Amino acid sequence: MPANKKLGRPTDQRKAMLKGLVTSLIQHGRIETTETRAKEVRDIVEKLITLAVKECDNFTASRNVTISAPVLDSKGRKILKTVTSKNGNKYEVVERETKTELKTVDAPSRLAARRQIMNWVYRVKDEKGNTISLTNKLFDDIAPKYKDRKGGYTRSYKLGARRGDGADIVVLELV
Repeated sequence: MPANKKLGRPTDQRKAMLKGLVTSLIQHGRIETTETRAKEVRDIVEKLITLAVKECDNFTASRNVTISAPVLDSKGRKILKTVTSKNGNKYEVVERETKTELKTVDAPSRLAARRQIMNWVYRVKDEKGNTISLTNKLFDDIAPKYKDRKGGYTRSYKLGARRGDGADIVVLELV
């Protein structure tokens, strides 16, 4: 990724701050921050989106994958069966069934792109506590939207100076 400005922080704090801002921008589509931070975040996000756009449709055909799932009763509870071990001990085990499903498999370059994106994005949860994959959001929602664009995925608006220290505040958003 791009060489960053120091922003008056040690390396670990600077990377954590930039990862947080990149994560927020991808998750919400809009952030409010200082002008210098916004410029750094813009460079990172534009490269990530370009990477996702380039690898958007690059996956191999579907293939069969075997999945082991527990058998559920009418109330949605797992069915248990009693098993006897070699020593004669009896214990209960969840009854399982195997299924085959068709899954799409990423090409190696798309997988590498996913890993590069995951280096710049934190794991986030929604209001209900479910984990949201921002990498999937980038590949499935954002990249197809920008397929025809040749860059310039973000826009910034100046809001004026911050009251406390006079730093220029900017709204950075996805176009």
